Amino acid sequence: MPTDAFHSEVSLTVNGSPYCLPLNHRTTVLDVLREQLGLIGAKKGCDHGQCGACTVLVDGRRANSCLMLAVAHEGADITTVEGLRGADDDSLHPLQQAFLERDAFQCGYCTPGQLCSAVGAIAEAAAGDASHVTLPGAANGAPVTLTRDEIRERLSGNLCRCGAYPHIVEAVEDVVR
Repeated sequence: MPTDAFHSEVSLTVNGSPYCLPLNHRTTVLDVLREQLGLIGAKKGCDHGQCGACTVLVDGRRANSCLMLAVAHEGADITTVEGLRGADDDSLHPLQQAFLERDAFQCGYCTPGQLCSAVGAIAEAAAGDASHVTLPGAANGAPVTLTRDEIRERLSGNLCRCGAYPHIVEAVEDVVR
């Protein structure tokens, strides 16, 4: 590893595996995932945090990995679409299964980000985190019911060029029922 002021060893846990990587300070989490770890599920769509194709879970919260400098996330626990698992670790995550059953993708480019975002949105609602469409006073720390409007609002940061939104919402509804 170069020993200058622009490089550091960064420790991350990705999909349950620990990594200690020599990184340039300008390297994003997305670039680490794709270029150094070979995890190509998260996509570089807009590279400006506007499309959601790069969405991953960082310490359980969804985040646009194209905007995150890896050095700022020392010790973080990152889950990508490759790390989503069902109850027995060999099966699909329930959202992955629902996406298949509901045909909630067409070209598939946005699907990894949509899946990670949906996992995060479900967890946020269960934790009582309000969205812009949550009725005032409805949350107050209690779980938020994921209606169609709630799902659409919570996933609004993930764009689908093919327009599979109705099926994506149905897939999320299937899982939260």
